[in-house]
Amino acid sequence: MRIESACTSILVGKKASIDGSTMIARNDDTFLPLTPQRFYMHPAWKGEKGLTVSSPLNGFTAPLPENGYRYNAVPNVENDRLGDYEESGINEKNVAMSATESTYGNERTLAYDPLVVDGLDEDLIVNMVLPFIESARHGVEYLGQLIKQYGSPAGNSVLFSDKDSVWYMEIVTGHHWVAQRIPDDAYAITANQVAIQQVDFDDTDNFAWSEGIREFVDLHHLNPDQSGWNFRHIFGTMNEKDRHYNTPRVWYGHSILNPEVPEEPESAELPFIMHTEHKITPEDIEYILGSHYNETRFDPLGHGAEADRLRYRPIGLNRTQNSHILQLRNGVDEGLSGVMWLCIGIPEFSPYVPFYTNATDTDPSYSETPIKMDVDVDSAYWLHRHMGMLVESHHSKFIQQNKDYLTELNRVFRAHIHDTDEEASGLTGKALTKHLTEANYKIVDHTKAATKDQINSLVMQGLELSQLTFNMDKNL
Repeated sequence: MRIESACTSILVGKKASIDGSTMIARNDDTFLPLTPQRFYMHPAWKGEKGLTVSSPLNGFTAPLPENGYRYNAVPNVENDRLGDYEESGINEKNVAMSATESTYGNERTLAYDPLVVDGLDEDLIVNMVLPFIESARHGVEYLGQLIKQYGSPAGNSVLFSDKDSVWYMEIVTGHHWVAQRIPDDAYAITANQVAIQQVDFDDTDNFAWSEGIREFVDLHHLNPDQSGWNFRHIFGTMNEKDRHYNTPRVWYGHSILNPEVPEEPESAELPFIMHTEHKITPEDIEYILGSHYNETRFDPLGHGAEADRLRYRPIGLNRTQNSHILQLRNGVDEGLSGVMWLCIGIPEFSPYVPFYTNATDTDPSYSETPIKMDVDVDSAYWLHRHMGMLVESHHSKFIQQNKDYLTELNRVFRAHIHDTDEEASGLTGKALTKHLTEANYKIVDHTKAATKDQINSLVMQGLELSQLTFNMDKNL
């Protein structure tokens, strides 16, 4: 059984962001609305022999290197049954990785390089790559070698970044893939469909690819174009599902960052690399990842005709298990650079809490998620899902209050990052890591208290909205 990641991804170069950061971001969407996850810090290891990983999904097993860097991850709680799916994190070398967005090759290419049923799938990609890489480009090359060795049982797209560069890698058949560097002044949005377009095989600074991919395409007559080498056209799909499930999400993201974008929601030629005069902020990314065609006739929570409201799959879903922005900041000391903005609830209704990734552990409300909800437990996963359910149940009544709550938290988060950076001045090594670990605990405490207050307020207001009521005439 494969728990597919039907996700939406956003990648931002350092000159396209408001503060010179690189950012990679993704919604982790699963098949079911409840697949509990936890957030933890995996310690580094050195000289550990005999380490292995294995998947309960397809029987894949492989050894791990003896040395690995510390990294954070957001795995499934029931990993013995559903697989690890560590999903995303930043390692101690300040290399970020998000894996994976499910991507689909077409039947023509898969006929000649079929998927490898017992190969390396997304449930173990982070485990086998993130602890061992020292740059974004190194991540592409390292994973490429693993795919060559083990093969892939599914199409997967993987995001990598460091302080200087952002890379997007698409694995589309059992062994073939292409990766492209996002230009520093550009951004990209992708959604479960092959996105990379023209590949320049003379430009090895900005493209990487699997061994023999050009010969493979030539041998099997797979290029449908009269000229050029368009990866999307050669390996991708362009069918009815894409036009309703995938491309509209890309179109809507572009419409937020480029309001004059002329393409239609169902266009198969939406550009992969995009530029905008608008400097992109984490809040912009949060809005897109939580969106559902807001202020258009396609909004399922809006007032359009039913046929329009149900026409396209939205970006933010109730089955988004976590949503994250992996930010690597320039202009600060190396030990302060990595920040993971983690939303572990429904992204439109829940905050993206900032965590410094130079830390040794996480608050138990994040690291010890129970399998089932208990209203007395301080679990971040269940706390934020509880709140999201309440807001959506009376959406028109509660949405403004929810937005005010999120806006205020974002103000607090920004101030928290600024103040923590200043307080950390002069700290290095273990002292800095300890300080940032404590700062993470502090912001969790604040967010937890604000969220509980919000839930209490919504419950009390919701009780007054019950339809089981009757106005008593005082004269009776």
